[in-house]
Amino acid sequence: MEINADTIKQLADLLGAESMRDEGDHFSIRLTHPAGRRILVLEIYPEGAVATGSGVMAVVYTGNSHLQLHHITGWVKSEELGEVTFVGETGGRLSGLVVERGASCSLYANVDRKLITGDFTRLGIEVMLSGVALSLAEDLFEDEEADDAS
Repeated sequence: MEINADTIKQLADLLGAESMRDEGDHFSIRLTHPAGRRILVLEIYPEGAVATGSGVMAVVYTGNSHLQLHHITGWVKSEELGEVTFVGETGGRLSGLVVERGASCSLYANVDRKLITGDFTRLGIEVMLSGVALSLAEDLFEDEEADDAS
């Protein structure tokens, strides 16, 4: 997972960002949705940034929320959905921060990894939503499993 001005610009373009800035120790992407009166600022801190201590971190600021996802292991870009899903895994549990075009976001935390490969139809709607949202990142973890088997 390489984080540099080019990869951040790709994310900003996908999200239809109003602006993108290199702040030195992190990158800042500003999204707006005037009709919905929403503003969202996404900050991405590369591994080793002083603010994070270690690991990659994404921070979302909105008018009424402040979300952080630490130790990101990867992200998935979806042109079709107009969103980026940042994912981290610890002990078989996934957490995902989904940032969407239109300046909105969702957070799913401590989701059992088995949910992203299971039968969604057997789950309650609340749990199904997290499984479906994080299933976009399934390929990230298949690569890790292949590496572990080597």
